[in-house]
Amino acid sequence: MPESQALDALRQFVLERDWGQFHSPSNLAKSISIEAGELLECFQWSDSPTSEVRDELADVLTYCYLLADRLELDPEEIVLNKLEKTREKYPVEKARGKSTKYDNL
Repeated sequence: MPESQALDALRQFVLERDWGQFHSPSNLAKSISIEAGELLECFQWSDSPTSEVRDELADVLTYCYLLADRLELDPEEIVLNKLEKTREKYPVEKARGKSTKYDNL
């Protein structure tokens, strides 16, 4: 897995605090969902985000990075692989400008 500055910093942060023991895949997945709820709360009453959106998005990404690391997955690789699958489901000529699900295009 290629190293990134963010992942290196997260690993060091977790190691210094001995928090790895709490970072089971299921705990990290739960944390992603919890933090995603907090991110959504930034948009609760308006389409314009509150000032906390940056920190909440960082929390979601942090747990995503940690989960990928725990599962020995490269975040960039899995995103690009999924994007390729999605390209096949949503070819430009059928999907451009539409929000229709792929099986209804």
